[in-house]
Amino acid sequence: MKNLINTIRNIFKIEDLRFRILATLGFLVIYRLGSHIVLPGVDPEKLGQLHRQTSEGILGLLDMFAGGAFSNASIFALGIMPYISASIVVQLLGIAIPYFQKLQKEGESGRKKINQFTRYLTVLICAGQAPGYIVNLRAQVPNAIISVTNPELVSPFTFWFTSIVILIAGTIFVMWLGERITEKGIGNGISLIIMVGIIARLPHALRDEFLSRLDSGGMVVFLVEILLLGAIIAGVIMMVQGTRRIPVQFAKKIIGNKQYGGVRQYVPLKVNAAGVMPIIFAQAIMFIPATIAQFFPDAYASQGIITTFGNITSFGYNFTFAFLIIIFTYFYTAISVNPTQMAEDMKRNGGYIPGVKPGRKTHDFIDNVISRITLPGSFFLAAIAILPAFAIMAGVTNNFARFYGGTSLLILVGVVLDTLQQIESHLLMRHYDGLLKSGRIKGRSTPAAVAS
Repeated sequence: MKNLINTIRNIFKIEDLRFRILATLGFLVIYRLGSHIVLPGVDPEKLGQLHRQTSEGILGLLDMFAGGAFSNASIFALGIMPYISASIVVQLLGIAIPYFQKLQKEGESGRKKINQFTRYLTVLICAGQAPGYIVNLRAQVPNAIISVTNPELVSPFTFWFTSIVILIAGTIFVMWLGERITEKGIGNGISLIIMVGIIARLPHALRDEFLSRLDSGGMVVFLVEILLLGAIIAGVIMMVQGTRRIPVQFAKKIIGNKQYGGVRQYVPLKVNAAGVMPIIFAQAIMFIPATIAQFFPDAYASQGIITTFGNITSFGYNFTFAFLIIIFTYFYTAISVNPTQMAEDMKRNGGYIPGVKPGRKTHDFIDNVISRITLPGSFFLAAIAILPAFAIMAGVTNNFARFYGGTSLLILVGVVLDTLQQIESHLLMRHYDGLLKSGRIKGRSTPAAVAS
């Protein structure tokens, strides 16, 4: 406890770090306040049906990502997911279109142009999603909309136009907040906004599960669920950080053992080099059917693909979700880990792989190794992601089950570790003790060394 207090004191002794933490908290408070500002012309007291619609299924997940803004008919109802979707499209274009490949190689100027394209695409996606949200809102809670109950006060056209403009502006503002957090705060702004939205739903989830078990006399079951959740969190932490060690017999096949100045040279490899990004990407894709369904509110009452992908416990949903996570794990690993650069660095520093020629052969060998060690990581990521479906089938309430593994837990753990790692880096740079004296915190961006 004393060490924790001293660490907090050290954090606030560093002016830059103190400013960044306070700025981050300030931006996040603004986001949370905006999540409760209801669209003009909507009566917040009559949104009960919308709350019930988002209490389960894929729309429940969408509402969780938006921090409850979706079910509140808030100005931030579309959340940050349009920006995530736009980022996915732009990264895919970087693989398929030479122009975007060129921009990726232009350094800072290219990055700025890519960000600009991402912003424009975000606006286009919002322009497509906002009308769907209004259609669903009118179908679910017509009595809450003044243009329906009192058209003489507000014309339907005025409500439609202003609501669409406000929803688009809301997402752009949330995107701006995320960028400001990244620039002036601590951690990745977009990830922190998603995390805060998820955390906002956690107290409600715990309350619902506790009351459910209390009514049924299952408090022992509730305690077992909490303990099991702790075990899952520990497993997720290990998975998000990657592995610090790879079996000796495997490492010796990969890493040369040449030493320089008494320090052994290692190639940084991780079982999970992609972190939680694959699950965010895959979840964004899985939201597409729900987004389309908002244009056809009665689709959920009929059988078909919308019904299948709107049910997070269905086989089709979970199989597709797991498959996308595995694919995106390989995709994100491919764009974040560069075997060519690793092979060149080894050659430049005098390192080698026993029995493998420098250059192209080394590149091929490292690429093959990365592909092999990524496979178990992708499967574990997919398994954690679909755990909520099994929790729901085991009797856990929908709200609490979403934290029983799944996207929410992976994002929470990953973002917290990343943020703590950045805080620790600031402390260590200024010769203060880190957050943990027993060892440095490893976030998603920290490469794991291979032990010999």
